[in-house]
Amino acid sequence: MEIDEKHNPSSPNSWSELPLDLLSLVFESLSFANFQRAKTVCSSWYSASRQSVPKKNQIHWQILFPDQDNDNNSSCMLFNPEEKDKLYKTQDLGVEIAKNVCIATYGSWLLMKDPVLNIYITNLFTHERINLPPVELLWKDYELRFSSEEYRGMNIRSPRFWIDEKTKDYVVVWALRNRWIFYSKKGDNLWNKIPEISDCLDMVYKDHKLYFLNHGWLFNIFDISGETPRKTFQCVVMVETGFQPSMDTYEHRCKSWIFTDTKLVVTVAGQVLKVEKWWIRKNKSWSFRVLNRECRRPEIESLGDESMLLDQGITVLANDTNGFIRNSIYFSASNYEKRGTKDHYKNDFYIFNFKTQKTELLHTCDTFDGSILQFARARWFLPSFTHA
Repeated sequence: MEIDEKHNPSSPNSWSELPLDLLSLVFESLSFANFQRAKTVCSSWYSASRQSVPKKNQIHWQILFPDQDNDNNSSCMLFNPEEKDKLYKTQDLGVEIAKNVCIATYGSWLLMKDPVLNIYITNLFTHERINLPPVELLWKDYELRFSSEEYRGMNIRSPRFWIDEKTKDYVVVWALRNRWIFYSKKGDNLWNKIPEISDCLDMVYKDHKLYFLNHGWLFNIFDISGETPRKTFQCVVMVETGFQPSMDTYEHRCKSWIFTDTKLVVTVAGQVLKVEKWWIRKNKSWSFRVLNRECRRPEIESLGDESMLLDQGITVLANDTNGFIRNSIYFSASNYEKRGTKDHYKNDFYIFNFKTQKTELLHTCDTFDGSILQFARARWFLPSFTHA
């Protein structure tokens, strides 16, 4: 019996002629990386991908940006924790990708800052761009006319944003010189000031809520879903009451541990944590104190089945499908080193395991086609499916 070439699996044409319902089942079962690969097989597979509802991606990737001093680099490198020995290179994103700085991520969307200090939102894969109100409009009102543009740029602190993949509704929040908090939504032509808060230490934006902590340890929650932010909670966060077993132990810790940073983290269940980052001089390694919002109980010693993404201020469920290790903190840290006659900074990624109290290097981001990645040139992001 002769086999019809149209249905012969060995025939190249047969793969492009598979039924749409069968292709849809295939696409809906694929991971993000395999989905992106499969839709490039042929035009019929690409068409099928646009009509498929893909499996929700739960795996955070890292994006490594090119060296700001290298005009030849216009692509980024992507690291998938599922494939630890591979780095993916994006398409040409234009020379501005090396000149601009990514200051926050949400899904596949990046919040970018350009050399003249304007910020905008762009999609890594579709290249869509949303321009935001000019930041320079604030300099006059707040008497911030600095001669150095680089110094001005340092005044954009704790940026956070959210965007709806379909409607492109968005919210962008950031602190100016840690003193004033500004936000902008879709349709706004100016930056709006949140009048009731100032002196920003850290912020987290999640599920239309802004979690805010200032240097005076005043903690607030704002509902951002309406036309104007509405304060829904306020309390004073106590300091160091979570660790005082004895004065001798406390003094010893202060001498051998160097406090470096305080971050807010919102868990999967909505619990707010205060995370202190410490540098241990003797071991030359990082450690953490994690306390609940009020800090009235001893410090938290386990995250259970969750992993903390410290740079994003959230926790995620750790399981076999997303590659994260449970009861761990994923974080980045910048390191300085001298190479030849030049000083370089690199941004490395680490895992802190609560059970073992050990810190391990996850992935180093010090090279890009032989070039050095500069300070803060790598970010976590959660790839999202688009049909562009």
